[in-house]
Amino acid sequence: MSRIGKLPIPIPPKVEVHIASDNTVTVKGPKGSLTRKIDPDIEVKVEDGKILVRRPTDQKRHRALHGLYRALLNNMVKGVSEGFQKEMQIVGVGFRVENTGNLVTFSLGYSHPIVFAVPPEVKVTTGMEKGAPPFIRLECHDNELLGQVCAKIRSFRKPEPYKGKGIMFKGEIIRRKPGKTAGGKK
Repeated sequence: MSRIGKLPIPIPPKVEVHIASDNTVTVKGPKGSLTRKIDPDIEVKVEDGKILVRRPTDQKRHRALHGLYRALLNNMVKGVSEGFQKEMQIVGVGFRVENTGNLVTFSLGYSHPIVFAVPPEVKVTTGMEKGAPPFIRLECHDNELLGQVCAKIRSFRKPEPYKGKGIMFKGEIIRRKPGKTAGGKK
């Protein structure tokens, strides 16, 4: 058995789970609603306030899907009950970020500002504190969408290893490289 796949997913109060006949799972909660189509080979049941995911055989494909769908369903339940949050920092001299609703404007050292429209499901907060780099905080009930938005924002100016400048997640450690002069002469 898959270590992840065999774990039951507890359903918190105020969260409803509906499984349709075509193996489509809909999860509704205080933060929103999410729907996902599950592979027809994987069996999903709701018993005693828990979601159970089972596989028919021990084929490699079924073992892989077992843990995958259990993790995806767990993220759906957690998302509609608690939500997900990610915080990113913009490190670099003169780098700035500000938002107007769901329109985020980045000044990242290019000749032009970058304007990015965040999907309406994602809540955006930006700010600048004295002595700390500017930050952008993203909140959403859909972990997959949140990860895609963070990846797109990070692609505007990836952290570089020589000076450590760029857009990175809070607490992320960037491996630094020495410059040309630090190597010494041969």
